[in-house]
Amino acid sequence: MAVGEIRPGYELWRPNRERSESVTTKFIVVFLLVVSAALIALIALTGFPLLDGGSSMGIICFIFAIVYLAFAYFIARWSRGVLPVVGAFAVLLIIFCVVGADSWFARDKAGFDEALLPSPLIGTLLVLLIPIQVLLLVAATIGFSQEWHVEEERPIGSGEDYGAGAPPENGIASPA
Repeated sequence: MAVGEIRPGYELWRPNRERSESVTTKFIVVFLLVVSAALIALIALTGFPLLDGGSSMGIICFIFAIVYLAFAYFIARWSRGVLPVVGAFAVLLIIFCVVGADSWFARDKAGFDEALLPSPLIGTLLVLLIPIQVLLLVAATIGFSQEWHVEEERPIGSGEDYGAGAPPENGIASPA
């Protein structure tokens, strides 16, 4: 039988995707990615006229938000391979936030142009993004270690989960 073919009468089953820990981790990672993308877009939109480098830095911020939404889409579809990339992007965004937050707080003086939101609020949003990225990094690391990619064959329609909460064959639970 060739690699990748399933025997007749069998189906592929991914047992690690059915565990509550895996489902919770996937939800947390997707949620943190969407929240991060929203914050990045809000910061870029409100601070767009003042971003260093003119519009090019604002465009980079919007691209970052779109990439985070793409990551959320792939992870929602159980793509484990994007999790290390999410971790790398989270570290990169932590560095950008740490470097950039101080400059937004420094704009709270007379003579500076004002953004759509007050500059200290934009700085606060950047500081808020740091712990979110740390949580995202941790959740992505945990998700990668949960082995979402493991596949097993099982007879079609058996629906067995090999003892993880399945009722006993005779319907009576055995004493522990």
